[in-house]
Amino acid sequence: MKYLNYILIITGAVIAMYAKTGIEQNQYILIGGIIMLMLGVYRISRTIPSKQDKEEDIHDSEIE
Repeated sequence: MKYLNYILIITGAVIAMYAKTGIEQNQYILIGGIIMLMLGVYRISRTIPSKQDKEEDIHDSEIE
């Protein structure tokens, strides 16, 4: 599953760049590429703990 996020990001970026380079830009392909790119970034950002969670963990370990 971890590699799926990177594949989504890379594929989305390539598709978005490909759709942008043509003389007649296909808006649907461009939108699809951007959606794939953003979905991959969102899935990766979900796995990163927030700063607030880290601070609570440090505070909890100091109390114990």
